[in-house]
Amino acid sequence: MIRAARSFRAAVPLRALVSLGLLAALALWLDPAAVVDRIRGVDLSWLAAALAIGTLQFALSAERWRRTAVRLEVPLGRREALASYYVAAFANQVLPGGVVGDAGRAWRHSRVSGRTGPAVRAVVLERASGQLVLFFALLVVLVATPPGARLLSAMKVPGAAGALPAALVVAVTAALAAAAVSAWRAGYAPGWLQTLVRDAHRALLARNAWPAQLALSLAVLATYCAMFACAGRMIGSDLPATMLAALAPIVLLAMLLPISVGGWGVRETAAAGVWAALGWPAAEGVAISVAYGALSLLASSPGALIPLLVPRAQPR
Repeated sequence: MIRAARSFRAAVPLRALVSLGLLAALALWLDPAAVVDRIRGVDLSWLAAALAIGTLQFALSAERWRRTAVRLEVPLGRREALASYYVAAFANQVLPGGVVGDAGRAWRHSRVSGRTGPAVRAVVLERASGQLVLFFALLVVLVATPPGARLLSAMKVPGAAGALPAALVVAVTAALAAAAVSAWRAGYAPGWLQTLVRDAHRALLARNAWPAQLALSLAVLATYCAMFACAGRMIGSDLPATMLAALAPIVLLAMLLPISVGGWGVRETAAAGVWAALGWPAAEGVAISVAYGALSLLASSPGALIPLLVPRAQPR
């Protein structure tokens, strides 16, 4: 525990430097005035729409976590789940790594429930289900949408071979999953991995669990894409909202890299690269990404007040 705390403290300045370094590199590549000029005129109606979508996003995410926890026999109330999710999201926005808040909600739930292992695995599986849906949405965008085809073409992937990267990733993922299942059934997997696989089946893959889990994860992903489209519309982008929503998984997947603070710098670099590859002004992509980051921080801001307003639950 002490070693983990020391590692986290050592990583804080490094991840802050990564965010600042990437943003500085973008400032040298692009004209900062062009980015600021695009952000200057904010449409308040799109801002309000984005915050409303953000509220729905937290409600759906908290419900996904609650259902996962209930399946693992660590009950979690809807109000407690929503409040803890807000706190975790705000912590992920302002602290390095993007997972500190999730570790906090797992720790709080374990204290209240008195069951550390299932509480931690509920958070891990809830996050994993959302990220898996985001990952496959990225594959769909690359293979089945016009901007995805243009990106593959820009990467010098000709004709029918454009589906090769997606197919390769799917094949590798399937092979790894099959190997993990085989090792688990043969008894070669560590105990914790066997427990995680068993809980994943109970919470996510069981016949009476996966429809709701999939629906919730797809709905949460839809709110991310809608917020990204709102960010573009908010600053006056001429791109269609459907185009912006389709590009969202490509840009937002970069935020999963735990090397920055709140995804800042990594997200903007990804957006600049995508816009440049599509032949659009990179400054616009960066401006939309900055607007999205600001919206995400604003939407999660109630998480800064909840610990002050909600009494702390007593551990069992």
